[in-house]
Amino acid sequence: MLQQASTLTADVPSGLRDEFRATLALAWPLAAANLLQMLVHAIDVIFVARLGDAALAASSLGVAIFGLLLWTGSGLVGAVAPLIAAELGRRKHAVREVRRSVRMALWLGLLISIAFMGICVAGGPIMLATGQPPETAARAAGFLLILMWGMFPMIAAAVLRIFVSALGRPKIATAITFLALGANALGNWTLVFGNLGMPALGFHGSALSSVLTSVLMLLAYVVVIQFDRRLRRYHLFGKWWRPEWTRFFEMLRIGTPISLTILAEAGLFTGAAFLMGRIGETELAGHTIALQVAALAFQIPFGVAQAATIRVGLAYGARDHRGIGHAGTAAMILGIGFMGVTATIMWLFPALVLSIYVDVDAARNAALVGFAMQFLVVAAAFQLFDGAQAVAAGALRGLQDTRTPMVIAICGYWIAGYGTAIYLGFWTPLAGVGVWIGLAVGLIVVAGLLLWRWSRRRTLGLLP
Repeated sequence: MLQQASTLTADVPSGLRDEFRATLALAWPLAAANLLQMLVHAIDVIFVARLGDAALAASSLGVAIFGLLLWTGSGLVGAVAPLIAAELGRRKHAVREVRRSVRMALWLGLLISIAFMGICVAGGPIMLATGQPPETAARAAGFLLILMWGMFPMIAAAVLRIFVSALGRPKIATAITFLALGANALGNWTLVFGNLGMPALGFHGSALSSVLTSVLMLLAYVVVIQFDRRLRRYHLFGKWWRPEWTRFFEMLRIGTPISLTILAEAGLFTGAAFLMGRIGETELAGHTIALQVAALAFQIPFGVAQAATIRVGLAYGARDHRGIGHAGTAAMILGIGFMGVTATIMWLFPALVLSIYVDVDAARNAALVGFAMQFLVVAAAFQLFDGAQAVAAGALRGLQDTRTPMVIAICGYWIAGYGTAIYLGFWTPLAGVGVWIGLAVGLIVVAGLLLWRWSRRRTLGLLP
């Protein structure tokens, strides 16, 4: 059978130092791919920001809805990661099991994409119902009607990314995402401003560029999997029409709490965008820029969390309790340690960080930059907690523990976090800063509870 699979299913390293190296080897390509993926989306913000606050605010609302649905769908199919890892951890010869898991994840991705595209069609009324200005809501709805066609390609690409990463080939994901970065930059340059003889579509061109980039990414994964000697032996796309209902419902069982957990977290930040929209258009634009910075930093611990799910899952399948502990500890050190670095950079050099997205010295951006810098101060304060909750959640997913973390996320983000954001944002003079303090409160509560659950995994009966 595959040598790569044999390497992954070998005994999990007993020493923490060896586990740290193994986790780092898997995490850095995933983190790099996450960063590149975030830069792909940042390209959209950079180009649309040149069109003015109104265009940026409208696209932000459209992306807020689309991103919320995309993250939720990706979380649902993300159940394939612990399933594949456990299958490889249990035995070397898991070709059939892995293929069936990936196939059902793609099925699930297609079904959820169709449902989410229906929600995108209703984006205009949804935004009006949240109190957004009618003109902004109408512009955002048109943007969303184009962007929604990238839903399935993006979710399917996420499934294939998990597949190549679990089989020890995460660098493929990095390379493909790098290709997408260049493609989206070229697409925005040509379609937003009408270069190379293309029509100038404004911010609608940015949405079209994102769709074309997502299709390119999916095709790139298919081509690589078909031509890579190790990966093509799984015959991943053979008999794709055959259902495996037991595996399908197992994925739903594990994936639904994951998607609801992500929905709770992403919904907190999406809800914050709608709160900002009610406070003011410039505040929303500043919020969008600051959130892009925080989200960019988050991609590193998110990559570590993905690696933790696979490494913990391998040890879980092998019933190696010590390996489970080492995998989680190594991931915590990596994820939280990096966020300490990003917090320092945001605190000391906020203007330099913001200059990636906007011209901080331009007079017309003065108000936007002022709000964004205030929000970055709060973002710097919650960086460690953001990293901790991400890695802890990833490690628990490796144990296929998803239901209780879902409850923690819903309560922590929406009761503690969003409740604080509403109160401080609308009932105190803090306004936008109060909304961001609410985000910090939600992350602190969830991080503390997830870390406690991980530390009590043996007592709680989470170990195999």
